[in-house]
Amino acid sequence: MIELRELEVMYGKRRVLHGINLTLKRGESLSIVGESGGGKTTLGLSIIGLVEGTVRGEILFEGKNLVALAEKELKAIRWNRIAMVFQNVENALNPLYTVLDQVSEPIVVHKLGDRNEATRRAGELLNRVNLPEGRFYAYPHQLSGGEKQRVLIAMALANDPDLIIMDEPTTALDALTKVEIINLIHTVCKERELTILLLTHDFYAASTLSDRMAVLYAGRIVEFGSTPALLSNPRHPYTRGLLRCYPSMTTTKDLQGIKGRMEFFDVGCPFHPRCTQSIGICREKAPRLEKNDGRFIACHRGGIIPLLELRDLSKSFDSLKAVDSIDLTLYEGETLALVGESGSGKTTTAKLIMGIFGATEGRIYLEGKQILGRDKSFYQRVQMIFQNPMESLSHRLSVLEAVREPLDVQKLGNREQRESMVRQILDEVELPSSETFLNKYPHQLSQGEAQRVGIARALILNPKLLIADEPTSALDASTQAKVVKLLLNLQEKRGIGMLFITHNLALARKISDRLAVMLKGIIVEEGPSNEIVSSPLHPYTEDLLKAAPTLSSRVHAVPERTSERNDGTGCPYANRCNKVTEVCFNEKQRLSSLSTHKVACMLCTATD
Repeated sequence: MIELRELEVMYGKRRVLHGINLTLKRGESLSIVGESGGGKTTLGLSIIGLVEGTVRGEILFEGKNLVALAEKELKAIRWNRIAMVFQNVENALNPLYTVLDQVSEPIVVHKLGDRNEATRRAGELLNRVNLPEGRFYAYPHQLSGGEKQRVLIAMALANDPDLIIMDEPTTALDALTKVEIINLIHTVCKERELTILLLTHDFYAASTLSDRMAVLYAGRIVEFGSTPALLSNPRHPYTRGLLRCYPSMTTTKDLQGIKGRMEFFDVGCPFHPRCTQSIGICREKAPRLEKNDGRFIACHRGGIIPLLELRDLSKSFDSLKAVDSIDLTLYEGETLALVGESGSGKTTTAKLIMGIFGATEGRIYLEGKQILGRDKSFYQRVQMIFQNPMESLSHRLSVLEAVREPLDVQKLGNREQRESMVRQILDEVELPSSETFLNKYPHQLSQGEAQRVGIARALILNPKLLIADEPTSALDASTQAKVVKLLLNLQEKRGIGMLFITHNLALARKISDRLAVMLKGIIVEEGPSNEIVSSPLHPYTEDLLKAAPTLSSRVHAVPERTSERNDGTGCPYANRCNKVTEVCFNEKQRLSSLSTHKVACMLCTATD
């Protein structure tokens, strides 16, 4: 029905839309999402010919280029074939007219009926959008926000258009009214087989009303594909950042923002100053929107890259297999929580990555390159926060010397520069940088201070990957909350990827994007944190969640061993599982992908 080809809009010398290419078929719904100021409203106004800037490119409506039409020809289409629900309801409605008059006006203007016919049809439309008849003769200032939105929808439907552009139709509405408006839009548009272009920052509205979604940033489309795919598996760093900011009842991780602010650039990728994985070319050349694995992504790196990959990684100590053929992927800028009981192999996995232990089998990749040895450049990119700071910090080194030591080893900067970097990182982890504190030794620090010193030491080289091994296990609840908040803030600011090792599922769900559940050296379940917490599949994960701390008097029993038959050939949880069958003792299950995430359980797989 409508096609945008290389659409550009200039406000003076400022280019607000850059080369937009989109196609919208009849009866389809497409949402354009992004932050305020990114160009969504400008795009909508361009289509109906009301934008104040200079428009270039083509807007083809049923083959006719709207950009080349005279104003008289545009008026014949505007509000007749193409209608728009404007964002600001206060400005969109005329305060001097009743709502019945305002809905009937487009019918009269386009000569689709006389005043009596227009009034009758306006009444039908207001009834259709569920506005009480007693409100037909009200003025805009006498209506609630939800009622005004219903009036605007009725106005857009007045001349039975083919395409409706909806600009933030749910903004500033309370939750119940928002749901009512969304259901109304969905029902009316389905009845009339309308084509919808939804401009919004509301992901709930987009998920409910649109078939496909385009993510707009600083006038450029950075990701485009089916709505479910983009919401469940964002591939562009900006899309992921938007979703991290959006509060939802299914969200388990604390909300995170996107560092910096939006700026418009004519050269380079517009998102590069805020992106956590930008490289040199991102500043020099704008990426093209290209098809990648079923969707379109504008990114020189093909979207969010795998930062760390473990493939068939194993470690044996004599006859004990501490890590057993695990496969894990940690993506750039995300937090993957590795959870499980003590002795399940979590710390061993961390030490294999760091090179403290040598792997018996398997491969480790960092940013796509296999790690065969650990040199200085590796430890510039990968650092570890150890579980017990009192053991990991040398008692012979002061705070200044301990934090500065990685700089000394790497020979970065002179002595003054290194000390300045130490003071800066201490400020960043919210520790004093005074001479008194710098000259303290570990035994003179509190547990929380010592842990922050350990974090500062790990971060001073600005690594891309941070491995945090039970960094809060020895801290009181107040200090733990501060350290976790600090790590999340640092991740947002620096864009680091984090492997967060913990036995505390309640903590893991607050800090992680994804969870991997480890048992006796094996990953038994892996997937998005909200999916695993809300719908655990493996019996071991279910028991871990039941045992997680809650502010309740209810006590959950720890599963007892049902048999001692397990000799290592079957499921590692068979002795304690209350769903165990004979086959569980004889065959070890590998991770299998189900509808939401991965699980290593033959019973779950069979059920699915």
